[in-house]
Amino acid sequence: MRVVSLVPSLTEAVARTVPGALIGATDWCSHPAGLDVVRVGGTKNPKTDRILSLGPDLVVANEEENRAGDLDVLRTAGVEVLVTEVRTVPQALTELERVLTACGASARPRWLDEAAAAWADPPASERRATAVVPIWRRPWMVLGRDTFAGDVLARLGVDHLYAAHADRYPKVPVDELRAARPDLVVLPDEPYRFTADDGPEAFPGLPCPLVDGRYLTWYGPSLAEAPRVLAAALRAAHR
Repeated sequence: MRVVSLVPSLTEAVARTVPGALIGATDWCSHPAGLDVVRVGGTKNPKTDRILSLGPDLVVANEEENRAGDLDVLRTAGVEVLVTEVRTVPQALTELERVLTACGASARPRWLDEAAAAWADPPASERRATAVVPIWRRPWMVLGRDTFAGDVLARLGVDHLYAAHADRYPKVPVDELRAARPDLVVLPDEPYRFTADDGPEAFPGLPCPLVDGRYLTWYGPSLAEAPRVLAAALRAAHR
């Protein structure tokens, strides 16, 4: 099986579970460290000609991260494309198993069992908190409805305030975000790289936990550690 992955978290999952199957990945596929495969561009602008030149048996993609037009080009050229949809933690676990089976995994990997166990009983929070979760700046954008990261946070006791918004990633002026009076402002380091010097200063007086985006937004081997790591960061900020 020759596989090209257009999703960083799926790249990590396939590389760890089916060694040797992966022949191509995006420029943003940073895990596992030292991954030695052909790079095929970004998630939003893959080089379809380069992908086709690799002769893949399968391309794995995601309906949110990748553009339908690029996937259609690959299908038209005769390449099988598996497209995932991940909006919740249970859906992530199911889709991961589907992808790994399609990529030739002979058995369900141990890390996937560990992830399922970790999320079956995530760390309990002492009290629920409200939050806004920026994912971009200039303009400010936040988590809205029906997102995987929103479901992750809800399972850890954090309800983000734009979960019922009509858009999945609405643009919201920072004054409005402050006026929403959240308990927390959760700042991940991807897709926008919020840091201690870039983000918290926009929300004076509000706790602003900085979290690793891989644990908040990736669905792969990091799922096994995500509940513990995220819960610790959130708990430290919301005392």
